[in-house]
Amino acid sequence: MTEQIKRPGPSTGDRKSEHVRLCLEEQVAGVGVTTGFERYAFRHNALPEIDFEQIELGTSFLGRALRAPLLISSMTGGSAGTGRINERLAEAAQARGWAMGLGSVRAAVERGELAETFKVRHKAPDIPVIANLGAVQLNYGFGADECRRAVDIAEADALVLHLNSLQEVFQPEGNTNFAGLLPKIARLCRDLDVPVGVKEVGWGIDGETAARLADAGIAFIDAAGAGGTSWSQVEKFRSSDAMRRAAAEAFAGWGTGTADCIAEIRRELPDLPLIGSGGLTGGVDAAKAIALGADLAGFGRALLGPAVDSAESAAQAMEQAEFELRTVMFGIGVGSLGELQGTERLVRR
Repeated sequence: MTEQIKRPGPSTGDRKSEHVRLCLEEQVAGVGVTTGFERYAFRHNALPEIDFEQIELGTSFLGRALRAPLLISSMTGGSAGTGRINERLAEAAQARGWAMGLGSVRAAVERGELAETFKVRHKAPDIPVIANLGAVQLNYGFGADECRRAVDIAEADALVLHLNSLQEVFQPEGNTNFAGLLPKIARLCRDLDVPVGVKEVGWGIDGETAARLADAGIAFIDAAGAGGTSWSQVEKFRSSDAMRRAAAEAFAGWGTGTADCIAEIRRELPDLPLIGSGGLTGGVDAAKAIALGADLAGFGRALLGPAVDSAESAAQAMEQAEFELRTVMFGIGVGSLGELQGTERLVRR
């Protein structure tokens, strides 16, 4: 490696716990920006001609079967408390047959004692598990070896690199050198022996950027659009810098809504596996995401509160999302995910 890895300070675990607390207690949603799902509605089919109980939600991702086309989005890890949240989410994901993304495994790569907070495979032996690192760390000493370590820690089926440029700007500990990342991402896609995906953290990926990432060899994309958690808002609450706190307000409405991101990426890349996440609150949003072209729909903060409570609470929230998704499909008369993706019954309001 040509650069020294920037070690996290002793407050890494505290920062992870603080992120969770802020997401649960403060107004961290974007202001003046929405997912865009409210601009769409399904046309009701009064005679669906299908059996509700025969509606099929099963699919596969990363070579593993799923009972529903749904994902727990990357959220947390790196402290004892967040490790317990990851275990509860993994237990619920296994029970419901969802895929699961982990929060950034960087802390565990750099500090071995934190690895246990990302070890969830014993709770989720059958589902796809996705390890996660910040793409910008490829400019701060991380290479294929560190990425393999992240995958090994999580016993993961894939690695997703998250893009969080604005969060890094507002984060007191932020790494803001995003120059020249695309060639490094391309090299990692060639060197790593598991699929490499890319996700945003809540400001969205546009079609042009998605095409550049696909050309670099990315195996899947998570649109992670605006309309849910705004990480500039989260970091605003952590900052002691009055100027940066005030500046964060100017970006409360930043980003491209999730619905637009999904539609644009799918037009640009008809065949690339696509996850639609960012501000989804339930199964109706998930159905809209899939109808717009997503293969999986991802939930983040909507599951965080239940997971803080218990694995059972998380599983109940997930079961409700599945029921709502299935009910949408019944309400428009489609019995399979393929039919939902191709439906003409999703219309602009």
